[in-house]
Amino acid sequence: MSAATSPRAINIGHGERRKRFGAGVVGFAVGVVLAAVLIVMHAPALWRLLLFFPFLFGALGVFQSRDKT
Repeated sequence: MSAATSPRAINIGHGERRKRFGAGVVGFAVGVVLAAVLIVMHAPALWRLLLFFPFLFGALGVFQSRDKT
């Protein structure tokens, strides 16, 4: 059976997927709150680049839980 036709193996359970999804949502929420604060404070664009990290953390958590990996 080739890799293209084999069923995908799920390597985490339901509880772990829920934890990763929750962590992803928290990452997105932190990013949104920090973005709002930085915009209201008229922070320089260089400081806003730091928003990459909470949004990255959020995206990784959500996508990993969705893909069950």
